[in-house]
Amino acid sequence: MIRSSLTLSAVLLTAPCALAVPFEFTGTAKDDKGNMLYQESHRVEGSCAEGVFQPTSHQVDYRKSPRADSFADKKLSYDNATVRPSVEFDQTEYNELLTIRYPEPNSLEIQWQAPGGNTENFSVSFDDRLVVDAGFDQFVRANWDKVTNGDSVEFRFLAPTRGEHYGFVLEPTSSDQVNADVVVRIRPTSLVLRFLVDSIVLGYNREGALTDYLGLTNIRKNSDENYTAHIRYDVSSYPDCELTP
Repeated sequence: MIRSSLTLSAVLLTAPCALAVPFEFTGTAKDDKGNMLYQESHRVEGSCAEGVFQPTSHQVDYRKSPRADSFADKKLSYDNATVRPSVEFDQTEYNELLTIRYPEPNSLEIQWQAPGGNTENFSVSFDDRLVVDAGFDQFVRANWDKVTNGDSVEFRFLAPTRGEHYGFVLEPTSSDQVNADVVVRIRPTSLVLRFLVDSIVLGYNREGALTDYLGLTNIRKNSDENYTAHIRYDVSSYPDCELTP
């Protein structure tokens, strides 16, 4: 029995990863007049690897008010890569469903049931530069030293309802609407796309937690357009390891 206990202790001590306390935070989305649009509740499960938090799963529930039933939810799994999660997004209010899967190492599949009821299927090839959905948050943290030192980083970002990915750049910026320790923006690299897609401004605190999101959201205003909002985040529980390398 003593030998078994010692053996188990040795395994636990030498294990490269250990389960972390869940990372939990809430976002409140408001329009440009300060009216509340909806609230997001996030719970990220993960582990600590070499002192840094590595997400494994992420649950998001969307509500019109804190005590209301959810009108949409999203489930993400980071089995493929921390910047390219698998996605299940269900916006029941508009009968919209979106899934993103990775059947092969450099290929993803998208199935999108649009609000009108039509279903679109896409197969998309990619390389290591691709970022998908909430993977942008991990992408910022993975490049924390660069952006906090004033450098920019180019990448590709998936537009799932178009079945394509486009060139973007992550770069330091400033904003009179975002008061945070670190402020960055994501903007298209193509001049043509800049006329069609506005930049997204992100705020982070010194610990590497998202504090602000300013830009186009994934929540529908109606069947034809999504909300543009300022989402402010409050952390209720940090993991018991660092968020940034």
